[in-house]
Amino acid sequence: MKKLLRLSAIASAALVIATAASATADDFYKGKTVRVTVGLAPGGGYDTYARIVARHMGKYVPGNPSFVVDNMEGAGSLIAANYTYNKADRDGTFVGVWNSAYVLYQALGDRAVRLDAKKLNWIGAPIKGSPSCSIMGFTGLKTMDEVVKSGRELKMGSTRAGSTYNDLPMILNKTVGTKFNVINGYKGTSVITVAMRSKELDGGCWGWESARVTARAMLDAQGDQKLIPILVHSKWEDKELKNVPLARDYIKAKAGDAGVELYNAWTAQYEFQRPWVMPPGVPQDRVEILRKAFKDTMQDPEFVAEAKKSKLEMQYVSAEEINGLVNQILSISPKTKKELQFLVKKETTASKK
Repeated sequence: MKKLLRLSAIASAALVIATAASATADDFYKGKTVRVTVGLAPGGGYDTYARIVARHMGKYVPGNPSFVVDNMEGAGSLIAANYTYNKADRDGTFVGVWNSAYVLYQALGDRAVRLDAKKLNWIGAPIKGSPSCSIMGFTGLKTMDEVVKSGRELKMGSTRAGSTYNDLPMILNKTVGTKFNVINGYKGTSVITVAMRSKELDGGCWGWESARVTARAMLDAQGDQKLIPILVHSKWEDKELKNVPLARDYIKAKAGDAGVELYNAWTAQYEFQRPWVMPPGVPQDRVEILRKAFKDTMQDPEFVAEAKKSKLEMQYVSAEEINGLVNQILSISPKTKKELQFLVKKETTASKK
């Protein structure tokens, strides 16, 4: 009997402690402001996705904190990624939004990437990426085949190594024989598209889920100012992609299985694009609160309606899925690491940023 009483007392104490911990976590965010720092310039896809999520997420966090989005531009969001891991507040009031490619670049041994993706607290991602390449009408080229057969050097705008802007054209150079000249140093999509319209650049490669919205005016334009998609990762119903080849199919036809293996190793990162991530060391209960809030936001009718009105595709990716993908990327074979080392080397830098 005494043993049962002791067990009952222990269970009651554990319940009280758990309830108190839950109450503390629920109370933490009351009156707080959650800072959401986007690693790329305002007006681009990362910024657009982050702001629409932030507008709705506060109502799903106990205490209804404010969510404020700011931009920490530089190095294709690497500055924001390193800041998230090394300097950001660890109390649960900071979220970074930056390029998931830096998980791959960690695996490739890029010394500029100063983080351990396994120790980060991944919250979720709003979309799976669909990298694409487009060129401007003034180039006189209209298809991927024409680009390859022309043998012309085309200037493609980029932020830095690790971005779709940089990596996809370099992979195409290696696998299918394009002669893209990647110009790094631009701060984001909005700056790159301005350079394209002014004929400083011939084109660019970035996520179609972003391009179809942020570059809509250019896609609808005519003549020299028209943006022409020439390659895309996955199938879409958009009229602009009616006869545009899928990247994997195109690479296989031109470069065989070896080219496809290279492409596949690179694209694992696109299974969680524009992710929300918190630094190491954040109390786990607060991490779980934001994970649940992020998931609930993605299912919120008002959020879904706004995304649809803005023509933003959404595809929720959970923290559990992201952790699995991170482990997969960081476990790539030594052979694959060696074959992808060409991505890490420095490229030409833009004189105008």
